[in-house]
Amino acid sequence: MSKLLGGRVAIVTGAGRGIGRAHALELASHGAAVVVNDYGVSLAGEGTGESPAEEVVAEIIAAGGRAVPNGADVADFEQAAAMVQQAVDEYGALDILVNNAGFVRDRMLVNTSEEEWDAVIRVHLKGHFAMLRHAGAYWRTESKEGRQRAARVVNTSSGAGLQGSVGQATYSAAKAGIAGLTLVAAQELGRYGVTVNAIAPVARTRMTEGAFDTSAMALPEDNSPVVAWLASEESADVTGRVIEIDGGRITLETGWAHGPSQDLGSRWDAVDVGAAVRSLIGQAPEPEPVYGA
Repeated sequence: MSKLLGGRVAIVTGAGRGIGRAHALELASHGAAVVVNDYGVSLAGEGTGESPAEEVVAEIIAAGGRAVPNGADVADFEQAAAMVQQAVDEYGALDILVNNAGFVRDRMLVNTSEEEWDAVIRVHLKGHFAMLRHAGAYWRTESKEGRQRAARVVNTSSGAGLQGSVGQATYSAAKAGIAGLTLVAAQELGRYGVTVNAIAPVARTRMTEGAFDTSAMALPEDNSPVVAWLASEESADVTGRVIEIDGGRITLETGWAHGPSQDLGSRWDAVDVGAAVRSLIGQAPEPEPVYGA
């Protein structure tokens, strides 16, 4: 195995199970020291009392790698800051942040409670923000003090956030927000040597099993080689991108872009808007269908 990440230090959130676990193991196999974060919650975000992060750490150490566990809540602002500091205290630096933590509480929109909305948005979107905020501040300080690092962030969006998914309004909104956050962070942090990308992974995990037939879906570990490369110094020219991974297929998502337009040159009259909008729709490609439609 090559040491693509030799000497680099990573945080992987939600790394106790599924895709996050696969990422942690992959990064460690390429030489990274890994802070393995997992809050130990159920699929719906409820406490279980388990310590899956410690199990992943033991597996990494048994294979000759370096890792430490972390049980922080990624959406707790102070705990997120402490996780970044743990990586620096333990290994002397932080080079890689893989934001993966999340859970689902699927409901049709009209059945979604305020508590369910808040909980999902909190862990996915605020969790990404809190970790990015503190890691970004660390990298900014390093850069200003003449120690600019080849830092890498890999966020986790989803096809649900990019194309939409029936029965997952809250999850889709959170994942769409993460895609937008990725674009802004890539621009703002680039001056400090940081690239920020996102993946939209496809895999058979706790989050997909039960929602639909997953028998033909890719395995969690099929996503991790792409994450390892994005986390490496070799990927310095790639930032602000969202990459969907489905087994052996990698798809570069193109996202929102300005389409056909019509400029009247003055304020529109409401009665004329319909014809103009329908004309523009006729000139534009059909949007991809929402999952489950």
